[in-house]
Amino acid sequence: MRYIRYAFLGALAVVLVTMALANRDVVTLYLLPGELATLSGISLSIQLPLFVVIFGAILAGLLIGFVWEWMREYKHRSAASTHKREKEQLAREVDKLKVDKAKKEGDEVLALLER
Repeated sequence: MRYIRYAFLGALAVVLVTMALANRDVVTLYLLPGELATLSGISLSIQLPLFVVIFGAILAGLLIGFVWEWMREYKHRSAASTHKREKEQLAREVDKLKVDKAKKEGDEVLALLER
């Protein structure tokens, strides 16, 4: 399984390097469309190789997806935490009841064994 993963990562690296070499042309990215830039007086632009734009878009999409999923799963993490706390509280209560029962019966050896 490890070799399949290495083969996949190697193939992915070859594809990404090939794509980067094929898309080295410089493109201009504008912050706002032309009409809106002249209206607002803000005309920020940057020139980057196309492969940087593509890889940046992929990275931004992954980050947005991870954050979105983390926020979506909040209720599941919260419920799991609540259940864990309840389970620990009930386990402590059961242990306490076992000790109390053994003390009432008067057999200290059994009380020690049940711990």
